Amino acid sequence: MDRNNAIIKVSIKGIAVNVILVIFKAIVGLMANSVAVILDAVNNLSDALSSAITIIGTKIAGRAADKKHPYGHGRVEYITASVIAVIVLATGLTSLKESIVKIIHPEQTAYTSVTLIVITSAIAAKLLLGKYFSKKGKELNSSSLLASGADASFDAVISAATLVSAIINLRFGLNLEGWLGAIISIFILKTGIEIIVDALSSIIGVRIEDELSLGIKETLNRHKEVLGSYDLILHSYGPQENIGSVHIEVRDDMTAKELDELSRELFHEVYLKYGVVLTIGVYATNTDDDTATKLKDAVRQIISEYEQVLQMHGFYIDKEKKFVTFDIIIDFSEEDKIGILNEIKGSLKKDYPEYEFNINLDRDFSE
Repeated sequence: MDRNNAIIKVSIKGIAVNVILVIFKAIVGLMANSVAVILDAVNNLSDALSSAITIIGTKIAGRAADKKHPYGHGRVEYITASVIAVIVLATGLTSLKESIVKIIHPEQTAYTSVTLIVITSAIAAKLLLGKYFSKKGKELNSSSLLASGADASFDAVISAATLVSAIINLRFGLNLEGWLGAIISIFILKTGIEIIVDALSSIIGVRIEDELSLGIKETLNRHKEVLGSYDLILHSYGPQENIGSVHIEVRDDMTAKELDELSRELFHEVYLKYGVVLTIGVYATNTDDDTATKLKDAVRQIISEYEQVLQMHGFYIDKEKKFVTFDIIIDFSEEDKIGILNEIKGSLKKDYPEYEFNINLDRDFSE
């Protein structure tokens, strides 16, 4: 079974469980005249709708790439998670409104032992469903399932709070429905905000996971011809669609044929292991050159005085043209990056006036 079909199968199970819970909670809520139980039923109905949206989004995301969308449709999954978040937020706002009305105009409730049994069963069902969604969401790398899992787990907490309210009402005659509903509503809204922030971050573009970036670089550096790998950039077009580029450092005496063979081998190895489409660029490093080695060490020493500089790489000297080029990475927290760059250029020009220095200000895309 492929990933998309697995997500759809999980979502269908979620719809079935939520529909059953909606029916039972709605009946119990109307019989007990409990706004908390009725709102809980409405929340389960929104969960069923969320699962239906997940199915639709997964089907669209699974479409093959076409001329208009050459990177595929995988990012639809992030949009799906955003839609689910909007549904959660709408549920929270509706719940808050009804709860405020209940606080201002409280009504008598009529809980029974049957009510308590149904609510307890709902708690167990939502806990199991939440764990199931979360487990499958991690296995399938599905943000929609993870969002549904978080929502389902939180529903169990909501139902537990409803159960506590019902017990207090039966035992002490206190009606905490409205206040409980308001507290529940706030947590629902908080959950919705967290889900939509995560989904939007994925759409905007987030830093590559350290495990993936370090794994790819380790795979590249394992080859004896590769002296280092830098500037790994990945763009996510869906949970299973990463396209990007990387620079590898190699000896400057390698032939075009050798570089071609190496880059093809690296491309296929990374793709088979990580499913990443990687364009491979080259940094040439001076081979068997004492002058280049000494100057590189001297430049590295000067740069080490700037704690804002995280890395120097891609160092190369054209001795005939007296031209030196390399990249530096400055910490994101440094506001005056250009100022630091100019200071370094000034120091190098002062110590080595015979050379022209071209320093590229790189970005800290990954570990």
